[in-house]
Amino acid sequence: MRRIIICLVVLLAFSVTGAYAGSGHSHSQNTEKITESQASEQATKLVAAIVEKGKLDASWAKVQPAEVQKKTFKNGLEWVITFDNPKEKDPAKQKLYVFLSLYGDYLGANHIGS
Repeated sequence: MRRIIICLVVLLAFSVTGAYAGSGHSHSQNTEKITESQASEQATKLVAAIVEKGKLDASWAKVQPAEVQKKTFKNGLEWVITFDNPKEKDPAKQKLYVFLSLYGDYLGANHIGS
């Protein structure tokens, strides 16, 4: 009987902790929102890091942001920093979009903008 009670308590503990997870929450250490210029600077550093990892061509390393704006997505506002690289051979990949939270956390990057 004691084993059954312990198993039920452990099972209950595991089922309750899942309620705290989900979209729209943040693990950010940042407590203040970043400015447009800080978003631009952060995205530029991220692009350089992606180039270093070999996931982007070296021609992206010197590209500066073409546009910095806030956009609303399903989880709220985000910074979207757009880079244009005419040296990129594939026309579909000449734009790179970097997504940051309003607090400067890296959310992702792609060539489609969403």
